[in-house]
Amino acid sequence: MTQLGRRLQWIWISILAAVLLLALAGCKDGSGRGISGDNGQEAAPSSQGQKQQEQEPPQEEPDKTQPLPGSAGEVENGNLPSNSKTEAAVTELMSGMTVKEKIGQLVLVGLEGTKMDETSLKLIKDYQVGGFIFFKDNITSTQQSVKLFNELKQANAVNPVPLWLSIDEEGGRVTRFPEEYVKLPSSGKVGSQQNRELTKRVGGLIAEKVSGLGLNMVFAPVLDINSNPNNPVIGDRSFGSSADVVSEQGIASMKGIQESGVVPVVKHFPGHGDTSVDSHLGLPVVEHDLKRLHKMELVPFKQAIDEGADVVMVAHLLMKSIDPDTPSSYSKPVINDLLREEMGFKGVVITDDMTMGAVSGNTDVGEASVKSILAGSNIVLIGHEYDMEIAVIQALTDAVEKGVISEEMLDDRVRTTLVLKQKYQLNDEPVKAPNVERLNQKTKQVLEEMK
Repeated sequence: MTQLGRRLQWIWISILAAVLLLALAGCKDGSGRGISGDNGQEAAPSSQGQKQQEQEPPQEEPDKTQPLPGSAGEVENGNLPSNSKTEAAVTELMSGMTVKEKIGQLVLVGLEGTKMDETSLKLIKDYQVGGFIFFKDNITSTQQSVKLFNELKQANAVNPVPLWLSIDEEGGRVTRFPEEYVKLPSSGKVGSQQNRELTKRVGGLIAEKVSGLGLNMVFAPVLDINSNPNNPVIGDRSFGSSADVVSEQGIASMKGIQESGVVPVVKHFPGHGDTSVDSHLGLPVVEHDLKRLHKMELVPFKQAIDEGADVVMVAHLLMKSIDPDTPSSYSKPVINDLLREEMGFKGVVITDDMTMGAVSGNTDVGEASVKSILAGSNIVLIGHEYDMEIAVIQALTDAVEKGVISEEMLDDRVRTTLVLKQKYQLNDEPVKAPNVERLNQKTKQVLEEMK
């Protein structure tokens, strides 16, 4: 071959190679364009891909009804599963909190009167309490109560953690709402309908009434079984006289409250149904052995835990077969061994009001409160008497300073509470007064359906 022929051959080979390289580059995506531009950045997607991207729904926030992890780590039974974002936010929050601020999260207190006064302001500013409980004498009207709750939130805005604002609102005879609200029926009346969807709606309506005032926690539903006709305190506050009915109806109510964005507190663990003493006045004694308790009293609580209960209130009961010496509200065998380890509850444990006669009439409330935290509680409820509230906070402070409550235990107890506050997205934003007439219409509709 001549020299010219050889040069032409190399030219054709070069041209064919260039064509092949261009073809290969164009095949890297379906549009004939390469994935990357000349600058190495990702090329814009095709118009079709862009349209699909725009049509995708935005990523939803975590469902507030999905429980989160408690202080003891992940749970396998469905109660408080892990959420890394929440955990990270709580870890960051706790890293900036003082010991005093953490101790404040261990208590939920009451206040006197219908206005924010110097004592309630001191509880917020000086002691950074975790929250408040409100009773009938704190609430005279919708406008007054919304003003009170908004003022408490405003005062707390300087603190790193928003307040629990809680109330007993079960329906029936246990209601704290002013007369302008139509009363919801008792749990006994609701449970007698044997209609889970109706019960869930009633739970949602309780939550709607509560949140309308700016509150975020309700001490309901009652999971006690009405098995003793001589019981002076439960009666129609219970959904029924059998474990199955109370479990089914109580969990429906709990779900209705949760799904409406309010924290439900199931009560009164381990079961106040078969008692003949009012724990507001004295200490009830439960004689049943564990075999009977697991077949009856504990059944609704176990099922509620499995269904994602957020908070369990522990009653002032002397459970002779579990701890014959210590009331359940500050008993380690009841709270830690039974409720947490055996029944698998990893959420928030709160005591019943420590100013009730069952405790205050028999022991030092500050000492009992320290024992309750040591036993596994996260929050001690002190609903009355400013001096007693301060005494409890001081007792807890002394216990932390002396190492009786270790720093690790303090962080453990507080973390669980903060996770729950984060889960329900608590904040100190003020609210406007709710539409009472609309809420009353919903209540009347429920009452009409139950005739």
